[in-house]
This record gives sequence, structure tokens and C-alpha cells, in this order.
Amino acid sequence: MTPAINLLLKQKIAHEVLQYEHDANAESFGLEAAEKLNLAPNLVYKTLVVKLDSQTLCVAILPVENMLNMKLLAKAAGAKKAQMADKAEVERVTGYVLGGVSPLGQKKRLKTMIDDSANELATIYVSAGKRGLEIGLSPNALTKALSARFAPLCQ
Repeated sequence: MTPAINLLLKQKIAHEVLQYEHDANAESFGLEAAEKLNLAPNLVYKTLVVKLDSQTLCVAILPVENMLNMKLLAKAAGAKKAQMADKAEVERVTGYVLGGVSPLGQKKRLKTMIDDSANELATIYVSAGKRGLEIGLSPNALTKALSARFAPLCQ
């Protein structure tokens, strides 16, 4: 059990857990998950942690096949600029290693934005907090669990 799964169980949020054998040589953790779980890439979402110009961290959740638009994220988060957060800071604040960062069950709850493309889907898949482990749940359930907001985030 990971903190992400424990959070969903505690909040009684319907979800499914999928597991696959992670390849340490995979170039993209998210695309690897989609391929190995036989899921369309637009259903698998990655969790990125960015630093806003206010020096606070923010989480962006978007399809693995898309690139994050920093200007759109900054605007959605009420900031002027955003940049990718430092790897060591991400791991320290979330409690997860890169490639296994779940938006759920992080050590410190961060402001979270979910790409609005998720609104069109019944189920999306996010990291369960460990490489090789994914959680499937409704976008609305994810929003509720994280007190997140939907916003356009992709280029």
C-alpha cells in the first residue's frame, strides 16, 4: 500500500489499482505505463511539480503525451511565472521518487491543477506512488480528493 492508495481508501473513493513491471530503461514513465497496461495514452496522466514565482510549489496533472504550458499553469495558479521544481525538492516535499510521484497522499498538500481534458473522460490513470503502479479513478473523484481545479494546462 502506498500513501496514495491509503488516502483513497480512507476517503472511500472508488478506484482501481493496476500494476506492471517497470523497466528502469524506459524513457517516459507515463508512456511506459500506458503501453504496458494497454491503455490509450490520453487516459494516463502525469504528475509534475512546478515552482511558482512566489516560491511555492504547485502540482500539474496532464496527459502523458502532452507538454505542460508553464504560462497557462502560472495563470491558473494565480502566478506570473512557473518553472519545473528541483528534483530533490520534489522528492522531499511529496515523499515520492520521480517517475512515481502521485498527486495523492503527498507529504504536504500542494495547490493542484488538472488539465481540463480530463473533464471529457470517465476514468483517468495517475501514479499510485510507486513506479509500476497506477490508480484509475474518475476525474471528479480526483478533484475532490485533492481539492484541485480544472484548467487548460497543455501546449
